[in-house]
Amino acid sequence: MSETAPVLTLAGVHTHIGAYHILHGVDLMVPEGEVTMLLGRNGAGKSTTLRTIMGLWTASRGEIAFRGQAIHGRETPEIAQQGIAYVPESMGIFTDLTVQENMVLAARAARHAGELDTQRLEWIFDLFPALKKFWLYPAGKLSGGQKQMLAVARAIIEPRALILIDEPSKGLAPSIIQNLISALRELKRQRTTILLVEQNFQMARALGDTVAVMDDGRVVHSGPMDQLAEDDGLQQRLLGLSLGAHQ
Repeated sequence: MSETAPVLTLAGVHTHIGAYHILHGVDLMVPEGEVTMLLGRNGAGKSTTLRTIMGLWTASRGEIAFRGQAIHGRETPEIAQQGIAYVPESMGIFTDLTVQENMVLAARAARHAGELDTQRLEWIFDLFPALKKFWLYPAGKLSGGQKQMLAVARAIIEPRALILIDEPSKGLAPSIIQNLISALRELKRQRTTILLVEQNFQMARALGDTVAVMDDGRVVHSGPMDQLAEDDGLQQRLLGLSLGAHQ
């Protein structure tokens, strides 16, 4: 495992949704300044883990700590104010608003477009040029890839200590996925901590420093991403497939 101190830790986290027991004692450490991949088969509990961290679902047992401070049991806005951003699988953008209006809403320090940090905005436009082109377009008219770019851009319009991203490449064309990989690599170079749920194993291999594999609501493996990427037998045992088949 990474020797970098964890910015986020989960210890024995259980989550119930109605009558269903989804997480069965999740233990997870997310090293600061690195990209941690959260992998596993469908239904393993990956998305529930992200939602539980954000307080969208409440942990029924266990502890969640961000920079050493307990955040389980807190309301989602309070968790976000600690510097944690969340990009859900549904993207969470406002389709009736323009790209500009979406970005203003995501920037806590700005009440209108004129108050956005122009230097940071230009940096985002360098990552996602389409957002500059469609700045005044309704977000609902963007393509699927452009909507995903907007969702990530909203999460980084202000510096965040931790970004949780749920399957950003789902349903996107390979060229758009490469664009996302490049953007997330840039965040990684800036030592932004990212916890990334992803089914695209090329993306996982390209970005991940560490990896945690979930099965049946538990973390069943954790370690360096390159170790998993190079071990076909481990991939087959944990994921039922080979990363090499997804290049």
